[in-house]
Amino acid sequence: MNVTRVEVGPLEVNCWLVSDGVGGPSVVIDPGGDARVVLATLDGAPVVAILLTHGHFDHLGAVRELIAATGAPLMVHADDAASITTAEGNGGAAFGFTESSPPADRTLLEGDEVVAGELTLRVLHTPGHTPGGVCFFAQDTAGRAPHLFAGDTLFAGSVGRTDFPGGDSRALSRSIADKLAPLPKETRVHPGHGPDTTIGREIRLNPFFPRA
Repeated sequence: MNVTRVEVGPLEVNCWLVSDGVGGPSVVIDPGGDARVVLATLDGAPVVAILLTHGHFDHLGAVRELIAATGAPLMVHADDAASITTAEGNGGAAFGFTESSPPADRTLLEGDEVVAGELTLRVLHTPGHTPGGVCFFAQDTAGRAPHLFAGDTLFAGSVGRTDFPGGDSRALSRSIADKLAPLPKETRVHPGHGPDTTIGREIRLNPFFPRA
């Protein structure tokens, strides 16, 4: 797999450009802003999907421009689909931001798959930060450690906030215990903000992970 991080927007969101590493097309995860930078980094590579890990404004600011430039379909979990189309719904209005997104072309559910060449991203529904928060899990096409694109569900040493509308701390704890803690410890975690980590590291050090 090829995984490239582009830090975008005023809240420094990690936008992830992912491909199978053997010539297949790319997916773009959480294009929160700076569409020109994202497109320049893609350097003309075909894009088969634009994926949102959740419906907050800081993760979708470049969606419209990327759709116009690439023609790729937009995908988000069904429980966040309604929120992305207005600044009020996506939380931006409360902070003076006006970004919104077109409606999703495909709404995702637990266990769905997004395929790009030899790359398959599996949807893990991880509500808590938002009702429709998801992580995308992928086995490396070269047989190395798997990857998890975690959005704001999981950060290095912490988790996403649950004090915004739609947040639920109990749901987030269940998501971590049921969906993330059982993943292979070597799984490389690519969060929505901040540095990468691994599931094994978070099991050892993250106070929000369950303890045996």
